[in-house]
Amino acid sequence: MFNKRSSFLLTFLLISLIAILTGCGSENVAKNNTEDTKTKETTQPAESKTTENGGEVNIYTARHYDVDQELYDMFTKETGIKVNVVEGKAPELIERLKREGESTPADLFVTVDGGILNSAKIEGILQPVVSDVVDKQVPSDLRDKENHWIGLSTRARVIVYAKDRVNPSDLSTYEDLASDKWRGKVAVRSSTNLYNQSLLASFVDIMGEKEAEDWAKGLVANLAREPEGGDRDQAKAIVSGVGDVALMNTYYVGQLAASEDAEEVKVAEKIGVFFPNQQTSGTHINISGAGLVKHSQNKDNAVKLLEFLTASESQSKISQANFEFPVNSEATLPELLESWGSFKHQNVDFAKYGELNPKAVEIANKVGWK
Repeated sequence: MFNKRSSFLLTFLLISLIAILTGCGSENVAKNNTEDTKTKETTQPAESKTTENGGEVNIYTARHYDVDQELYDMFTKETGIKVNVVEGKAPELIERLKREGESTPADLFVTVDGGILNSAKIEGILQPVVSDVVDKQVPSDLRDKENHWIGLSTRARVIVYAKDRVNPSDLSTYEDLASDKWRGKVAVRSSTNLYNQSLLASFVDIMGEKEAEDWAKGLVANLAREPEGGDRDQAKAIVSGVGDVALMNTYYVGQLAASEDAEEVKVAEKIGVFFPNQQTSGTHINISGAGLVKHSQNKDNAVKLLEFLTASESQSKISQANFEFPVNSEATLPELLESWGSFKHQNVDFAKYGELNPKAVEIANKVGWK
């Protein structure tokens, strides 16, 4: 039989057990509620932060220069708009944009070469850029006719010569490099390089197919060696005595001059830059540009970035850092580019570089330009 003391103890134990079980249940509920709250706190501040900072803009780019990222960082600091970058080769990025279609996260497509920019337009992955600011900052000849892409910088393909052996007064045109006086004295990289393909495509447009082929045939006959290496290697070759002149993009000359390698700096000091065809068709140029992706989800931010990149301050920074020519005439040139003076460039629609690329490749193969 239970006495009062036993009854009291039993009651106390039952009450304690109930309290413990209730407490554990409350603790588990509280724990689950805390995890839910933490999940919301992790998501919500991120959404708020994006709104406060002005959103984002996503770039698919085939340009790989440090100055580009520096400008993106400056843009974010100035506007609060985050810039996300995906790098790759231009053809692969174009195929990716086609494959992703309406679901693409990309807002801007950035690449080098007018032909590739035109290909992106033809593939239907771009849309016109509507901006009075961009139109004012970038002249019409450095934009797509319908503003599907906007120029960001240009580079000229010039004749570079060994100062100790060549008098610049002996230089004149691209065509002259195919004459007998330059037999065994010309250095150039492979015809598989896009720079040379676009150069030859421009000649097909200006001269006609036959004359362009004759030029390419004469150039090959005058080579000091079989094509090898990049543009900087051609400069190094003529300085070392393998040839006297070379075809080269201007910005590589600047990169040699600013190199941390003392030997490359010496190469830059021993070469001169000549802008050919100033009395005729003008010097060949190519372009870096950006197109607004057709299915951009951040269109306004993308246009803001284009306006920022083509402003005089950004253009000056591109030119100073990478020795490219700015598209904005208000930009400040680095001293080296200033020293070369102004020049007349070809009046060729950049779209022709892409349209005539197959013919240029055919000609190069036919004449044995490796």
